[in-house]
Amino acid sequence: MFDIGWGELVVIGIVALIAIGPKELPTVLRTLGQYMGKVRRMAAEFQGQFQEAMREAEMAELKKQAEDLKNSVSELTKFDPMASTQKDIERAFETPELEKAGEPVADASPPAPSPLPELQQEMNTALPEPASPVSEKDFAAGAPPPKQAGGGG
Repeated sequence: MFDIGWGELVVIGIVALIAIGPKELPTVLRTLGQYMGKVRRMAAEFQGQFQEAMREAEMAELKKQAEDLKNSVSELTKFDPMASTQKDIERAFETPELEKAGEPVADASPPAPSPLPELQQEMNTALPEPASPVSEKDFAAGAPPPKQAGGGG
C-alpha cells in the first residue's frame, strides 16, 4: 500500500512520541489501529459485493447464452427441408398480386409451363434398372446377394 521502510517508521514514532506524549501514545495507537481495522473491513466488504455482482452478471450472461443455444437447437429440430423447398417452389410460380385480385395486368404474359413434369420424366429415364435378379423377398429370407461379374478381388 504505502512504501514505508523501517527508517521512516522510526522517524514517525519519534515524532509521535514527542508530539503526543508518552501517556497518550498507547491510546492514540489503539484508536488508530481500530480505524485501520474498520477501513480494512469496509474495503473487504466492498470487494466482496463487487465480486458477487460480477458473478451475478456472468450467470445472467451464461443463462442468456444457454437460452440462445436452446432456441437454435429447437429451430434445427423443427427444420423440414422438403416443406421449405416446396414453399420456395410455390412462391416462384405464384402469379403477381394484381392478377390474384382479378385486375388485368397490361404487360403480363401467360404463365410459363411448369418444368417439373419434364424434370421428373427425365430423372426417371436417367435412373438405370436394377441389374440384380434378386428380389426383396430373397434378402428377407437370408439369401446372399449375387456376385458381380468382373469382381475386384
